[in-house]
Amino acid sequence: MKTRKPKPMLRERAANAGVTRRIFLQSGALGGASLLAGRGSLSRAFAAGSSQRPNFLFISTDQQGLDTISAYGCRDVATPNMDRLVRNGVSFTESYSTNPLCSPARSSWFTGRMSSETGVIGNSRGIRPEIPNLGQWLSREGYETVYAGKWHLPSSFPPKIPGFTVIPTGISGQGNIGDSAVSRACEGYLRNRRGASPFFLVASLLQPHDICEWVSQHRNAADEIPYEGIAERLPALPANHDYDRREPAMVAKFRRPQWSERQWRYYLWSYYRHVEMADAEIGRILDALENSGLADNTIVFFTSDHGEGRARHHMVLKNYLYDEAAKVPMVWCASNRMRSNVQLAAPLVSGADIVPTVCDLAGVKAPRTAGRSLRPWLEGKNAEGREFVAAEVTRNGRMIRTPEFKYITYQGDPVEQLFDMRSDPGETKNLAGESKYASVLDAMRKHLTDWEAHLEVASPRA
Repeated sequence: MKTRKPKPMLRERAANAGVTRRIFLQSGALGGASLLAGRGSLSRAFAAGSSQRPNFLFISTDQQGLDTISAYGCRDVATPNMDRLVRNGVSFTESYSTNPLCSPARSSWFTGRMSSETGVIGNSRGIRPEIPNLGQWLSREGYETVYAGKWHLPSSFPPKIPGFTVIPTGISGQGNIGDSAVSRACEGYLRNRRGASPFFLVASLLQPHDICEWVSQHRNAADEIPYEGIAERLPALPANHDYDRREPAMVAKFRRPQWSERQWRYYLWSYYRHVEMADAEIGRILDALENSGLADNTIVFFTSDHGEGRARHHMVLKNYLYDEAAKVPMVWCASNRMRSNVQLAAPLVSGADIVPTVCDLAGVKAPRTAGRSLRPWLEGKNAEGREFVAAEVTRNGRMIRTPEFKYITYQGDPVEQLFDMRSDPGETKNLAGESKYASVLDAMRKHLTDWEAHLEVASPRA
């Protein structure tokens, strides 16, 4: 069937302007890309040595842990489109959220600062106005900055995000409803874009965040499965389903469901179906980029704001510092300019690294950040990794992660946690009380003190 060529999409260039409903409907009506497409590749990126400034496509999911992608060995999920990114890019497999909660983590993505600095220590709080976000920073440098999907810092209707032109996609707290609008909006933008300015496009998906509603509905679920035929296909419980009870009280309070083993496995099965929903929408966006003629000069990067408990430590959801909540995907793709199909266990990386990396690749001086550029590793150059990476949670929870150990502490709580991440990656044995690790514990405390001394902490707000 011959497809009618769509009309060019109009855009508002003002930094805070929105996009009209007519434009949104026009972009949403575009077709031609299979939701489950997995055959495309990001094989044509920059011509080596090109002086043209790159475009950026930032794809994010919500509540997706790092080890939930089939290309990383997860056998319980089918993610052909995330696998495309992994095959065609550089993956950092020691990648941490700066704060495993939606708004705080996102504030770090767009500022390069820690949540205690941005002032976004909880959901739906705004970034301190004196700290520029990446849209504001890049738009001053001639980039067309466009946003579709979840913002959460906070949001409004019609949506307005400083520094970005927003493509309206409706208000929906459900990814199974709203994510298709986000992917179609991005598809429309990519297929209809005209102009010489480079772009920075954000495709912010909500899935697999819908697992929050699933958990709420199944909080007191009986030992039964509502669907026939899946009992033999339920994922096995993780090796660290059990846990060391020596943990801070703030951690323990997140341990809510009292499910049977079968119900825990059904929860895992359901979570992976939510991940697959996100993967389908990512496929639509990647296909649109491939078919737009813009892939040759576009850097694609993908991450998630935080993970999900997934039965590790008997946990669900997020907002604590075990790896299931704190560790997230981080993949960058641009063939001929970056390496492909590379998975790096070093360096330790963070969501705060996005701003300096984008600015470095764009040839733009970066604002002050708590992160560092990942460009040397993307290009296969020698570089010295950081000694540790840090994360925060709530007002007083802190994590220090070195290549060998992980330290978790909550101000005012006498129970500290120390894990040997090489011999115990599941964090099942707390070493903080063992005398032979006293020097390690002291070193981790010093790392934390030194790190906190360099923060510009925001004044407390209600």
